[in-house]
Amino acid sequence: MENQEKYNKLSKLVEKLKKSEDPKRKYEYILWLGKKLKEPNSEILVEENKVKGCVSEVFVKANFKSGKLFWEGYSDALITKGLLAFLITGLNELTPNEVVKIDKKFIEDTGLKASLTPSRSNGFLNILLKMQSQANKFL
Repeated sequence: MENQEKYNKLSKLVEKLKKSEDPKRKYEYILWLGKKLKEPNSEILVEENKVKGCVSEVFVKANFKSGKLFWEGYSDALITKGLLAFLITGLNELTPNEVVKIDKKFIEDTGLKASLTPSRSNGFLNILLKMQSQANKFL
């Protein structure tokens, strides 16, 4: 990932998943992240924050403070909540420009594709695209 420092949190998450050879361990880590995701303000549960193309209900919202984005989100499914938590943790406190410029190749680098169903894998990408689309509005 270019500009390692900027994307430090995301890089650390990707590295943690990359290191684990065991798909079950990757899955458990994603579930653990999901359990740690704090409950969002219920006001974010509106159509404009809904992630399209996800089998489960997923909502994500960017809050803009001091030039940086702070994310909150919700999902009704544990695995999807974990994927959402992964992205929220990795993209928190980045500028809108940094979020928009992220190369989605990092998703492949996690090695999660082997652990996830195609629809969940697709959902992971859709969450990222939704976050990039919201970030774009602050540019």
